[in-house]
Amino acid sequence: MTDTSANNNRIAKNTLLLYIRMFFMLLINLYTSRVVLSTLGIVDYGINNVVGGVITMLGFLTGSLSAASSRYITYDLGKGDMAALKKTFGNILSIHFILAAIVLVLGETLGLWFMSTQLQIPPEREIAAMWVYQFSILSFILAVISVPYNATIIAHEKMSAFAYISIADAILKLLIVYLLVIIPYDKLIIYAILYFCIQAFDRIVYGIYCSRHFEETHTRLRYDGKLFREIFAFAGWTMNGNLAVIGYTQGLNILLNIFFGPAVNAARGIAVQVQGVCQQFCNNFQMALNPQLTKNYAQADLDNMHRLLVKSSKFSFYILFFIVLPLMFKAEFVLKLWLGIVPEHTLTFLRLILIVGLLYTLSNPIIVSVHATGKLKKFQLIEGTMLLTIVPIAYILLKFFGIRPEYVFIVHIVVELCTQYARLRIVLPMIGMKLEDYFRSVIKPILLVVILSPWLPYIANTTVHGQWISFFVVCIICVLCISGCVYFIGCTNSERIFIKEKLSKVLMKITNKY
Repeated sequence: MTDTSANNNRIAKNTLLLYIRMFFMLLINLYTSRVVLSTLGIVDYGINNVVGGVITMLGFLTGSLSAASSRYITYDLGKGDMAALKKTFGNILSIHFILAAIVLVLGETLGLWFMSTQLQIPPEREIAAMWVYQFSILSFILAVISVPYNATIIAHEKMSAFAYISIADAILKLLIVYLLVIIPYDKLIIYAILYFCIQAFDRIVYGIYCSRHFEETHTRLRYDGKLFREIFAFAGWTMNGNLAVIGYTQGLNILLNIFFGPAVNAARGIAVQVQGVCQQFCNNFQMALNPQLTKNYAQADLDNMHRLLVKSSKFSFYILFFIVLPLMFKAEFVLKLWLGIVPEHTLTFLRLILIVGLLYTLSNPIIVSVHATGKLKKFQLIEGTMLLTIVPIAYILLKFFGIRPEYVFIVHIVVELCTQYARLRIVLPMIGMKLEDYFRSVIKPILLVVILSPWLPYIANTTVHGQWISFFVVCIICVLCISGCVYFIGCTNSERIFIKEKLSKVLMKITNKY
């Protein structure tokens, strides 16, 4: 078997495992979200969303070092140097323990002040909000310490670990729902404590798994001045971009709280959750491909890297579009079926944030590619600066023009489109790929699929009556239209041959079985 075939098989296997994990978690998360919203109520649900978001704002620190960890571990693994890999892991572990201490200090000083003085929290819920905040800090610290281990699992492409541990995680979430209902105490406080317990469980299990399977994790905390500086330099430039991401996610969340109160935070929290579930469909595909992008660059195999970049961008968009299009048409029906009580603004928030999700599918492969090169200065300065404008633009429009909360998401979409163009202009020359090749291979087929697919579903949505009948008819037509457009317009000849071969194998297996 050739290296390319082996890599493709590994990608396919990892993608399948991640999808099994996702479907299991999807069912449980949809159920638990409904019960949590019903048990907490809209106001407490919104409080949990915005208060937890205050400490999550420190994620620009962890996100930066997480990207650095993944890059350096994957790069050393691609080189096959175990001594360098152990050295890298030990230093990364030390860095994250230092970071955990920084998070604790910032959380109990600056973050605590902000939470106590700037957020709109009903006076009778201030004590409960404080409990949520403290356990959010502890959960976040555990997540920080887990980063090197998670990065190692991804670098080794052992996605089965994520699948199995996530199943256990989802079962514990079911237990949380049960306990939340039966424990006769403040539900918001109980929810915060139980969620922290799950984070502790994840940290312990990931640590045990890595210790048993990966030699490089059998190392002490290390300090190498040169490597520390190199990792921090890498992280320093990614920090600008991650600060921007945290800024427009949690920053927008806080702006909505300041101008509209916790009920709007609940609406945004629900929309973000649905978008996150949908995003998993393409994230699983991209997670399986990302290590290969970095390894191809480390091995100077740029042609294969280009093919993987195109494949990751195009097919992750298609995968998500299969979910987004029917959800755009039937969002109201799905939300009412799922939640029963739908907070105001949720419907519009969801539709707009799904568009943002589609744009994310195109940005991630580009970001992974530039991380592989290690040349981040120009990229992060421009990308981060552009994304950071989302919050001040939204603030000005809210403060001086009194816009509705929905327009905040439109600002996000416009800025993200401009930023994606800037990413392409910077990154593609770094990896030896022409901009016109990217537009021809990725953007053109995607635009054709997006333009042509919705027409028949739109007609069906406006003419077919009966909620359940309309839902099934629209979903089926969406799948058929997208499949046809993707196959005949959105794929190259070689991709169509590949799809035919895979479908033939599946049909043969089914035929032989029965």
